[in-house]
Amino acid sequence: MISVIEDEKLEIRPKAPRAVRTLTDLANIAGVSAGTVSRALAGNSLVNTKTRDRIQALAREYGFQPNQMASKLRRQKTGVIGVIIPLGHDRRQQISDSFFMTLLGHLADELTEKGYDLMLRRVVPERDEDWLDRFIGSGMIDGVIVIGQSNQFERIEEVADGYLPMVVWGNHQEGQRHCVVGADNRLGGRLATERLIAAGATRIAFLGDTAPFEFAARFAGAQDVASRLGASLRAVSTHLSPEQTRKEIAGFLSRHHTEIDGIFAASDSIAFAAMQELRRLRIAVPDAIKLVGFDDLPIASQTIPPLTTIHQDIMAGAQGLVELLLRRLKGEATESLVLPPRLVVRGTA
Repeated sequence: MISVIEDEKLEIRPKAPRAVRTLTDLANIAGVSAGTVSRALAGNSLVNTKTRDRIQALAREYGFQPNQMASKLRRQKTGVIGVIIPLGHDRRQQISDSFFMTLLGHLADELTEKGYDLMLRRVVPERDEDWLDRFIGSGMIDGVIVIGQSNQFERIEEVADGYLPMVVWGNHQEGQRHCVVGADNRLGGRLATERLIAAGATRIAFLGDTAPFEFAARFAGAQDVASRLGASLRAVSTHLSPEQTRKEIAGFLSRHHTEIDGIFAASDSIAFAAMQELRRLRIAVPDAIKLVGFDDLPIASQTIPPLTTIHQDIMAGAQGLVELLLRRLKGEATESLVLPPRLVVRGTA
C-alpha cells in the first residue's frame, strides 16, 4: 500500500516574493514544504493529485522550472563546492570521525587544486526533511558532494532527478539514478570474512549497524562467505558515536566473548574500539579472537598489533568525486565509479 501525502492548506497564499528562484520561494507561495514542492514537480505519486496539480500550476504561473536552480548556478559561478554529511542513521556520530576527516582532507586538497573552495555542512535529516534542497537552493554553491547515503537513499534519488551537479560517496546499487563513488562493499565483506576463516575463526561477530547501505553491503558479503564455508555469523548493532560504540562493544564482549573467535568490524573506527575493549578484558588478539576492520585508515598500521583490514582507496575516491562533479558541472551525465577493495593482512588476523 502506497501512502499519500495529504493536502496542505494551499488556499493560504503568503505574499509572493519579487522573484521565484528556488524551491523554497515556490514553497512559501504554495504554503507547503520545499520537499513537497520538489516531489510535486517531479510528478511523485506520494503527493496527492490535487496538491500536485496546484503546485505545478503555481510553477507555471511564476515561470519556475524544476531545473531552474541548476541553470542559475551554471550561469553564476560561486567557486564553492558544498560538501554535506547526512546523519540520518546515527545523529550522534561526529564529523571528527577518522574516516570523515581522512576523506575531507583529500577532498579539500583536490578541490583546492581545481580552484574551488569547500563549504561543509553536517545535517540531521529528521530535523530538516529539506536538508538537501535547501543547500542546493541556497545560491552559495556550484555543486554538491554528499558523503554517505545514510538512510536518505530515496531523498537523494529524488533530488538527482532534477539536479545534475551532485555526486555521492556511498554504495552503488543496480538501477539507481544518482551518481556514486565508493568501494565494492559487498566484495570487501567477502574478503574480510574469508580472511577470518582462513585464520581459523568459525564463530564470527559483525560489529556495525546494518541499516546504512555501505554497512549492509559489507554484512551481506560476510553472509555470502559464512554460508558457503560453514561458519556462524551474527550481527551486533553498533552505532558510530564514540561513547555509544564503546558501551555497546563492551556490553557484547563482556557477555559473549567466549562464544566468538572472530570479529569483522564494519569500519576501522569500530575495530579500534573493539581492540581497546578486548585489551581491557585481557583477551588476546589474534590468539583468542581474530579481528578485521574496513577502510585502512592511516592509523590502522600503527595499532598494537597492527590492524588487518580492507583497504578502500579514499584518496582515489576523493579524486573521483571531484572529477565526476566537475564533468557534471559542464552538463555531462556521468556513470558511477566503483573502486575495488583490497585485503591488507597485518597482525590481528
